[in-house]
Amino acid sequence: MSPVCVPTTRCFLPRVFPGLPPAMQRCFSLDVPAPLLRTQSYVDGRWLPAASVFPVLDPATGREIARVADCGPAEARRAVEAAYRAFSSWKQFTAKERSILLRKWFDLMTLHKEDLAKLITFESGKPMKESLGEITYSASFLEWFSEEARRVYGDIVPSPAKDRKIFLLKQPVGVASIITPWNFPSAMITRKVGAALAAGCTVVVKPAEDTPLSALALAELADQAGIPAGVFNVVPCSKEKTPSVGQILCTDPLVAKISFTGSTATGKVLLKMAADTVKKASMELGGHAPFIVFDSADVDMAVGGAMASKFRNSGQTCVCSNRFLVQSGIYDRFMDKLGRAMDAELRLGHGSEPDTTQGPLINARAAEKVLHQISDAVSRGAKVLRGGKRLDGSFVEPTLLSDVTTDMLCLQEETFGPVLPVLRSVRHRDSSAAENSSHQTCYLYSQDVSQLWRVLEAMETGIVGVNEGLLSTPEATFGGVKQSGLGREGSKYGIEEYLEVKYVCFGGLKP
Repeated sequence: MSPVCVPTTRCFLPRVFPGLPPAMQRCFSLDVPAPLLRTQSYVDGRWLPAASVFPVLDPATGREIARVADCGPAEARRAVEAAYRAFSSWKQFTAKERSILLRKWFDLMTLHKEDLAKLITFESGKPMKESLGEITYSASFLEWFSEEARRVYGDIVPSPAKDRKIFLLKQPVGVASIITPWNFPSAMITRKVGAALAAGCTVVVKPAEDTPLSALALAELADQAGIPAGVFNVVPCSKEKTPSVGQILCTDPLVAKISFTGSTATGKVLLKMAADTVKKASMELGGHAPFIVFDSADVDMAVGGAMASKFRNSGQTCVCSNRFLVQSGIYDRFMDKLGRAMDAELRLGHGSEPDTTQGPLINARAAEKVLHQISDAVSRGAKVLRGGKRLDGSFVEPTLLSDVTTDMLCLQEETFGPVLPVLRSVRHRDSSAAENSSHQTCYLYSQDVSQLWRVLEAMETGIVGVNEGLLSTPEATFGGVKQSGLGREGSKYGIEEYLEVKYVCFGGLKP
């Protein structure tokens, strides 16, 4: 058997999950090829240990699945220096050469998609079907930006003077610090890194402490694809060391750009740190997405969209619909069909079980936040129509709330969990007013085209789903406005975040 095929198996003892299927009461094994289960940092093309390690846990069982190098400021600084050295040569690669390497990386991700998906399931709790979907989505950004690398065009501008020519050149900004979340541990890296490498930048990735294994597996495949040493670096670290590592990545003068996906509060901290050296910044931050269903909507379509947008990854996505506003004319039908759909389609369990559609939340803190929102809503008069309970560990039942009012926390704060609160909306302006506080994503359901166009044009939001609950694709932009983010990822515009425009005035020409 080839070394790249040697399996590494980690088995976890059974754990009792009250209320979960009997199939949950057994041993779960993470079985992936050894080279993909990396636990050291990846800097300058080498796998390096750190002075200490931190545990990575399966959120479904609470069991340790790996111990990963706990990098600190020194390791982060070395990674930045390696990226800076590599930048001088990487930017000289032709666009076609960079394109070929990104395509090889994409091909390797596709080849190893099953094993990469297992890593996501065991470190984040995501159901295997969704993990496979994430790998396909993640790889698509490498494919997309391998193509966009060859389409970075400058401009020749007509000059007002006969003795000069005006050129606008696009050039890579330099070293980019990439700080990513746990909910999409693979795709949030490739969406940023694919654009950065295509533009000619080099990167240092700091993955979330809950999910470093996916980032390290990407580093292994980048190495196999022939990405030069120092171009792609990964420095995992524990929650305790995250502030000090983040400070290096945001303040080191060798870093020209930061890209972050996470909470608005953390994004503001990073922006303040980056301000002293005036770094270019992209921020994909929190949202509070409304899901608005008008009386003219196709109810079955709206219910399908609600299920897809709310319960994907157990409600732990940044574009997850967070508050539902349903006009009174179809409110009762919508609630009845939605409850039936939840009964029929949602199954709690370990992500490796084929029937599981809802895994655990990422940790106990996440579960406690969700339970707090549910109890707050109930104390203010909301009714629990489905779910409402926390099971063992960080499992929370998918929950449907009716009789919701705007003073409840679930309508004021992002939930990041499987809670679906529905507000009965009487007038159109009620929906419009509630939407005004959302700046990333909004979902609209109506069969009235004029109404849809009028509402979507008035929204201050980066993404609008019209009669559709699943929106993300590499061909389209992704990002929010105001406190939900800066800049755009994906699409032809994503690569622009890693480029500077240089104006060249070529004078002294003889007519």
